[in-house]
Amino acid sequence: MRRQGRENLDRRRVYPELAEGSINDLIIYCLNNAAKGRGVSFERLVKECFSAFPKVFGLSQYAKWPDSRKLDRPLRTLRKRGLVAGHPQIAFTLTASGRERALEISKIIHQQKLL
Repeated sequence: MRRQGRENLDRRRVYPELAEGSINDLIIYCLNNAAKGRGVSFERLVKECFSAFPKVFGLSQYAKWPDSRKLDRPLRTLRKRGLVAGHPQIAFTLTASGRERALEISKIIHQQKLL
């Protein structure tokens, strides 16, 4: 539990505008980048998230490996909120509101990288 708190703190320090729902926002950002107008498999989404944010989506004991559990529950939450559509055994896509949120997140992340 303590480790998770530190990871949240690290995410907030890097992307303070994303704050509370930051892992959800990072998943939306990665899904948008990987989608290119088509569905993205769960495995591909895990790879994209880990490639973009290895400290956030990596295993705590083995930092060189992605942790798919960090995407499972947030993806269910995003589906309930209507930002993501799909199923882990098929593919995921962003809804219209998910694409809007992805653009907002993208602006925040790119602005932080410029600073």
